[in-house]
Amino acid sequence: MYLNFFGLSDNPFSIAPNPEYLYMSPRHKEALAHLTFGLRESGGFVMLTGEVGTGKTTVSRKLLQQLPSNTQVAMILNPALSAIELLATICDELKIRYLKRQASLKYFTDKILNKLATNHQHDINTILIIDEAQHLMPEVLEQLRLLTNLETNREKLLKVVLIGQPELQVLLKRNELRQLAQRITARYHLLPLSGAEVKNYISHRLSVADGNQDLFSSSTIQAAYQITGGIPRVINLLCDRALTLSFTKQHARVRRHIFIAAARQILGDDVVKQRQGKQWSIIVLTTFILSAAIGYLIGGWYG
Repeated sequence: MYLNFFGLSDNPFSIAPNPEYLYMSPRHKEALAHLTFGLRESGGFVMLTGEVGTGKTTVSRKLLQQLPSNTQVAMILNPALSAIELLATICDELKIRYLKRQASLKYFTDKILNKLATNHQHDINTILIIDEAQHLMPEVLEQLRLLTNLETNREKLLKVVLIGQPELQVLLKRNELRQLAQRITARYHLLPLSGAEVKNYISHRLSVADGNQDLFSSSTIQAAYQITGGIPRVINLLCDRALTLSFTKQHARVRRHIFIAAARQILGDDVVKQRQGKQWSIIVLTTFILSAAIGYLIGGWYG
């Protein structure tokens, strides 16, 4: 609706996972480096956690792009499964043929282990990526651990990437999962974008859509960081709505008060007030600490 008005060739803030708009912040690059390193190690598991909308899927897609050509990947996006359902899904992903009437944990496990051994003989790496892994039941995680028992003298034949929300960290602290937790060779918790990264993120997406990178004023970008907390998915939602409101008012640039109005429409007044108040409290506290520190230094110097 607003593309022609702002001279955009595409919607820069769509929440669809378009790889052309992929923005790898330093935090995302560090997360990717941890996962890549972990997959090269001899252990069976690597883990990526982060709050909703911080870009875990972005990192996983980039990881897939960087995997060697001799890699077979099984991807599970909905892990709310029983142990036997998970094994059947792994068989489907790895193109393993099986008879449903013979379905059992042992039957599926033997099928998968045979596939892992065959892949290894043909110099093929096998990786299992599980998104939303915080929904895995403890008994299912234990079944995954048993799958990684097949190994050579140098490495595991199955590498598992667990991607989930912070609840996954809590889950793996359970006593019955301590053996699995010890096999995680790399783990990284993805934090939201910083203030500077929010500015770069917005500029990057506008540039991909052939738009003016100054379409959002500096004060608007500050409000974006303040209200969204640096979470990319929320940034997309609010920026898209702010562009729509600016278009209806025929403003050639997104102003701060328009962005805040967009945030209220999507997040609600209470949430916006709370986040703005929280940021103001942080600013006041920081100013107080700095003033006290400077006063102490000056007092000490005069003394």
